[in-house]
Amino acid sequence: MATEAGLLLVDKPAGGTSHDIILRIRRKLGVRRIGHTGTLDPFATGLLLSLVGSFTRLADLYHGLPKSYDATMALGRETDTDDLTGKTVSEDAGWRELDAEAIRASLAAREGVGRQVPSVYSARRAGGERAHALARRGERPDLEAREVTIHEIAVTDIDLPRVRFRARVSTGTYVRALARDIGRDLGPGAHLTALRRTAIGPFGVDEATSPDEAAEAVAAASTAWRPGMAALPWVWRRELNDGERNEIRYGRSIERGDVLPPCGNAPDSREGTGNPVALYACDDLFAIAEERDGRLHPKKVFAA
Repeated sequence: MATEAGLLLVDKPAGGTSHDIILRIRRKLGVRRIGHTGTLDPFATGLLLSLVGSFTRLADLYHGLPKSYDATMALGRETDTDDLTGKTVSEDAGWRELDAEAIRASLAAREGVGRQVPSVYSARRAGGERAHALARRGERPDLEAREVTIHEIAVTDIDLPRVRFRARVSTGTYVRALARDIGRDLGPGAHLTALRRTAIGPFGVDEATSPDEAAEAVAAASTAWRPGMAALPWVWRRELNDGERNEIRYGRSIERGDVLPPCGNAPDSREGTGNPVALYACDDLFAIAEERDGRLHPKKVFAA
């Protein structure tokens, strides 16, 4: 795999869209192919996983990783966007009567598998269009509730009407919709005022680089730059010998052999056959394969 291909951990600043950040990184690195694995709203900050070069073909592997956030919501006001950028749709001073125990209990009750109606101003599709496009035209998109999982949620500080909390959630979960729903559970409503993504799966924002220092991070091989197998710590893996590399180059399957579990303490979200398997040699990624009938069938081949 070419040295310009890999995963770059970026700490997104507030103010720009995720697309804006990717364009900035593209200019810094001087590459053509680049993308990201999960949008952050303009007001939000934190971890953005940027896939560079041929690694853009691996976006689906990152899609299911859980995401962790530090967030702040303000009780007593709902907005049409469920966050601080929207217009007020209701206000209620009932937050003054709430105590810390009730607030903590309301958040704790949200843990586990549940259903969530996405924010109206979201990228979800309704009738073939993005919901936010319909909302900006003054239409009310009809969005269905979807299953989400709140793996963990806990209050970190209460300074009414503001409540700070941390949450680890499944992909597809809207934290601003979560704040909206908690506000309704408590009575006076709420909206999100701050959001910072602290982790995606095994990757943490403390290892990320700023967009303006992307080129330096890659050149210095910092912790923000993950080429080859370093970008896939949660994926099952299998080292190839010379003969197997030739088979993989031509898209042929190989024996399952010694497939190893994810390295270190990296979380693995799936078990058993059907797991994607990263095929490699000397930490160079050759292919992503799937296991069927005791053999590994290459799905995406990177070796020339």
